[in-house]
Amino acid sequence: MKNLKSAILMGLVFEVLLLSCSAKTVKSAISNSSEITDSLAFINYFKVKMPIIKTPVFRKDTFDILKFGAKADGITLNTKSINDAIIACNKKGGGVVLISSGLWLTGPVELKSNVNLHLKRGAILLFTPDKSQYKLIEGNWEGKKAVRNQSPISGTNLENIAITGSGIIDGNGDVWRAVKKDKLTESQWKKLVASGGLLNADKRIWFPSDSYLKGDQTKDAGVIQPGKSLADYQDMKDFFRPNLMVLTNCKKVLLEDVTFQNSPAWGLHPLMCEDLTLKNLTVKNPWYAQNGDGVDIESCKNVMIEGSTFDVGDDGICIKSGRDEDGRKRGMPTENVIVRNNVVYHAHGGFVIGSEMSGGAKNLFVYKNSFIGTDIGLRFKTTRGRGGVVEKIYISDINMSDIAGEAILFDMYYMAKDPVPLAGEKADAPKVVLLPVTEETPQFKDFHIRNVVCNGAAKAIFIRGLPEINIQDIHFENIVIQSDKGVEISEASNVTFKNLSLLSTKTDHLIAVGNSKQISFNALKPLADFKTLLNLSGEKTSGVSISNSTIPAAKEKVTYSLGANSSSLTIK
Repeated sequence: MKNLKSAILMGLVFEVLLLSCSAKTVKSAISNSSEITDSLAFINYFKVKMPIIKTPVFRKDTFDILKFGAKADGITLNTKSINDAIIACNKKGGGVVLISSGLWLTGPVELKSNVNLHLKRGAILLFTPDKSQYKLIEGNWEGKKAVRNQSPISGTNLENIAITGSGIIDGNGDVWRAVKKDKLTESQWKKLVASGGLLNADKRIWFPSDSYLKGDQTKDAGVIQPGKSLADYQDMKDFFRPNLMVLTNCKKVLLEDVTFQNSPAWGLHPLMCEDLTLKNLTVKNPWYAQNGDGVDIESCKNVMIEGSTFDVGDDGICIKSGRDEDGRKRGMPTENVIVRNNVVYHAHGGFVIGSEMSGGAKNLFVYKNSFIGTDIGLRFKTTRGRGGVVEKIYISDINMSDIAGEAILFDMYYMAKDPVPLAGEKADAPKVVLLPVTEETPQFKDFHIRNVVCNGAAKAIFIRGLPEINIQDIHFENIVIQSDKGVEISEASNVTFKNLSLLSTKTDHLIAVGNSKQISFNALKPLADFKTLLNLSGEKTSGVSISNSTIPAAKEKVTYSLGANSSSLTIK
């Protein structure tokens, strides 16, 4: 019996090692007992089975781009040399395409199956600012088919591919982006305007060209209209900013150790890929970079994001699955994803789901991540029209500090604006109306969030569902948050809190519950004085309970409004 138990334990350990390690790092991972312990603790607590992610294997044959005519002088355009090396490697059965130390200017690079593009430390792969090198293609943008410029790095229908090494891949994104005045200092703004380009009517947004401005002012500019060809979009070409790397329908993909930076739009965009590993990456974009996401995993299956660092202009680590009808027709959820041991610095959200989640998302396992200075920590967003079901989300051991907005946010009224309003902007609350449930109605349910510590946020937790389908079955355990404001819940069902500690210092009421039912607080611990413990509002509010919480005069510190009354609350 003892031997059987040992064998089972070793099997679990081996499974964890397989899902977490590329072939070359299995040996070192075996000695990392803390990593194994963390993974087993997560598996045992949630009673889940995490995926095993297959990783690519390559021949040792090496194809040095120098032998194909490449020059590291920062002037020579090495597009042909690099792509010729990749093609030759592929035709010979695969191997390594080597980019040595140096500054390599290039146009778009197209990956091929069985090729590991390896950048040695000191290598900078710099993509040309000459936009004519990037042809217009029929691509994908924010979950829909759309006109785009060819991405600096791309691959379609490939298998067994990698980008590895300690080098840097730079997308030269500044030549592509529009920039808002409020995101720069006065001197930065003056320098940008003096560099060329043009301003919009109110002189608060800088555009790099007339072509970009025309696209910005054209409704649904990138939508491919019936009867039109790509040539018909040429006068708006600059508007269709490419993502730095797009991999479409690829299998067994490894991105390891590389720095990806300065993307024109999203950084890394795997679309409909399977068996994808992102390990020890650094992804950087300027904080003012519009749509400057770190990584957007869209409609992918069996994914590991591990040990990576993100400091970007939009969402950090984001899960997507298509937008509206296009996403529902595709019908490919993002599923079986492990996100662990990552750090996110500046970003709109640390770990994010949505808003393009129309194909759904499930079986996401997120643990041992840190968010420092993000606008929102855990950010889950959607809106009517999307449809899609997000469920079976397991999150544990999250550390946060200096969060500008909400530490944890669920919002089904996403409005495609910065989560923290800029100077002069106003974020009005949406008008709540009851609509019929259709295939366009999105759903968030079955989330499990535990062991979260946040030192500093504007608001602790914000949950805003829809009246026709509430956010439901959300479970929190062992949460400690220091914030200005506390917890706000509306249009939600079956939300449980166990061991919730709140240090909120700038709020009239610690917790607000509106038009929600079955909301329970077990072992609630206020860590600062408060005027009102709980505000209940709305005729639909019922089944709110507080138990195992020593709060003097708790009943006297509850207020009711908009039809809620004392029958909706139980204090034990």
